Amino acid sequence: MSTNPLSPGTHTVEVDGVTQRYHVHGTGPVCLAHPGGPGVHWDYLRMPEVEKHLTMVYVEPIGTGGSGRLPSHPHGYTRDRYSRNVEALIDHLAVPRVFLLGHSHGGFVAQYHALRRPGRLAGVILYDSAPVTGPEHIAEAVRGVEEFARRNAGNPGLARVLEAFGSIGAISGDEQFTAAVRGLLPAYFADYWGREREFAPMRDTVSGSHISGLDEHLVPDMIDDRESLGTLTLPALVIVGRYDVICGVRWGQELHKLIPGSELLILEDSGHFGHIEEPGAFARAVAGFTASASA
Repeated sequence: MSTNPLSPGTHTVEVDGVTQRYHVHGTGPVCLAHPGGPGVHWDYLRMPEVEKHLTMVYVEPIGTGGSGRLPSHPHGYTRDRYSRNVEALIDHLAVPRVFLLGHSHGGFVAQYHALRRPGRLAGVILYDSAPVTGPEHIAEAVRGVEEFARRNAGNPGLARVLEAFGSIGAISGDEQFTAAVRGLLPAYFADYWGREREFAPMRDTVSGSHISGLDEHLVPDMIDDRESLGTLTLPALVIVGRYDVICGVRWGQELHKLIPGSELLILEDSGHFGHIEEPGAFARAVAGFTASASA
């Protein structure tokens, strides 16, 4: 068995007594990818086109999949806890600097890490993220879902999607979480039903673990980085899908304005999964950004 922490395949490392699993694919400069949710299992984030340019290290966040769980599970999975695990994983990989890509909630983790532990980062990619959670974010998401419903009025699958949105507040276990994610998925694509044959396998296999969003004291881990993002000096790329209902263009543009010198890519034919919907354009942007930041 290879002891190289960057050899292709699945690896584990112990962080504060909890198993952290990760997966290595591709070749080139190292980029850690932190998935969203929190709680969605990592494999939806595989980026084969990006792997042609970068060594992708897909983080399997603690509390999900084959990684260990905290004694306080499903609580305690704060951004600071995830960030500490990212830093420990970078140390374990034994490379001077890495890129950090965060998708959705993983973007919240990535921007937190970039603001507080930037020393080992070559750059940060905030993919379908936002600078804030809470009432503003919820209101924008509701608007996005309403627009999705208008675009798809009369589609027989719409009722199941709206029912899944209505179930979110009652989730208390892994099976409920997985069912909700699969129910919601059409709303997260620009044109799920127009490309259903292509995207249905993901909907049938995506899974996750229920993570509460509360710290170990049952206090919500709220996010508002707007006052801090102006201090970020790392190279930054912001990517957002035009039809993203949960972390849409408003938030991508706001991140871009807040982060000095950042780049912004709006994927015009994507929702929340541009790496799947427009893989070529997504990969070109990431490869170009990392090459420029490495020069």
